Amino acid sequence: MPVLEALEEFRDRGDVVFGPPGHRQGAGVDARVLDVVGAGVFASDVLMLNGLDDRRMSQGVLEQAQELMADAVGAEKTFFSTCGSSLSVKTAMMSVAGPGQKLLVSRNAHKSVVAGLVLTGIEPVWVHPHHDERLDLVHPPEPADVERALRGSPDAAGMLLITPTDWGTCADIAGVAEVCHRHGVPLIVDEAWGAHLPFHDALPTWGMDAGADLVVTSVHKMGSAIEQSSVFHLQGDLVDPVVLKQREDLLGTTSSSALVYLTLDGWRRQMVERGHDLLDATLRRAEGAREAVGRLDGLDLMGADALGEGRAFELEPVVLTVDVRGLGISGYQAAEWARAARHVDLGSSDACRVSARLSHGDDDERIARLVDALAGLVEAAPSLERPPQVALPAPGALELRSAMSPREAMFAAAEQVPVERAVGRVVAEMVSPYPPGVPVLAPGEVVTQEVVDYLVTGARAGMLVPDAADATLETLRVVA
Repeated sequence: MPVLEALEEFRDRGDVVFGPPGHRQGAGVDARVLDVVGAGVFASDVLMLNGLDDRRMSQGVLEQAQELMADAVGAEKTFFSTCGSSLSVKTAMMSVAGPGQKLLVSRNAHKSVVAGLVLTGIEPVWVHPHHDERLDLVHPPEPADVERALRGSPDAAGMLLITPTDWGTCADIAGVAEVCHRHGVPLIVDEAWGAHLPFHDALPTWGMDAGADLVVTSVHKMGSAIEQSSVFHLQGDLVDPVVLKQREDLLGTTSSSALVYLTLDGWRRQMVERGHDLLDATLRRAEGAREAVGRLDGLDLMGADALGEGRAFELEPVVLTVDVRGLGISGYQAAEWARAARHVDLGSSDACRVSARLSHGDDDERIARLVDALAGLVEAAPSLERPPQVALPAPGALELRSAMSPREAMFAAAEQVPVERAVGRVVAEMVSPYPPGVPVLAPGEVVTQEVVDYLVTGARAGMLVPDAADATLETLRVVA
């Protein structure tokens, strides 16, 4: 492990540093902070330049770690990011398209993708996901959708696909890659939730194995690296690795965290040595949890019924997506009750459901607490207040017309208007229920009454929208 070994050597040498960080490997940190965080955190916070490596970076510590990661997952090149996949996905986009160029983008993209469109001036060609009327859920676009979009926009520079979703539904990456490559353009996969996928064949298809050209993963989500740890993987000749590295250098920090690098390095070795066995155990525990949750009255656990044409291509088996409407409550209420009453923090929640994502870090005791919390929720539901009704959008209602590019709308003169007066206006902000953080409104789209009804009733029911200028959603920011 090049990064961890370099840190050990740094400590063994006893280097005295007169550059950043100013805390001097913890010597200057308030003891009350050390009591909470631990001295090891600060002792491991060392710059790469004139720290873990020398002034010329001649030891190639980071390069070795990235090469080992690429080898572990079957990529040709891998780059580390200490700014999360929010940076990595922007880097990927900028490596494929530039200002004024078109990029096919799955409309269920995370807000970081829309932020990338704003910052770069790339023109999105939205490829809309499929609305599952029974589940009130959307599934990733299919190859036929991408084919139609590329025929309609033959000048598009590539495609960005999001899979798996927060709810554990997965796209046909191989089919989409085949369509993109037939048209001579690269496929970027925002696989933020898929860092573990290369290490077990019972998991959904890993983007590199399915023919994607550039795959972004958040190792902090499903791996053993700390928050903000992300990698992006490259293969083939449709994306220039020199351009990719330059774009990363343009966006990335010059003060990268060794804590992120060393935990990425350590997770990679852990997966190479023990990943299959660890994930085997996770899959067995997930199956047991599914069986237990499936026996609870009033809960509807998403399963094979979500697969098929117009729905998901694959399901992530370690994700438990549970519809709670049968209990007469909302997902927001379910998540809040589980945290307050059982100290169990669930993943995503919306008006209909909650999700729990299991990782190799979960053991039998933790999963028993999850199942116990859901069983307790079933018992407690009759005593919970009936939730306000949310005006869930009908199929196609979120496929809004774009009147301006995201960049134009975000930087245009804007005004804050009462939400009822925003209908028919061009929105000048992102409005993203979080989690999962997919914008209901992206800058440049025309606001409709259905969207207003959904957002307003959702906010009353507990929807969190942290990026809107007015989090209450009593007003919206629109182009003047």
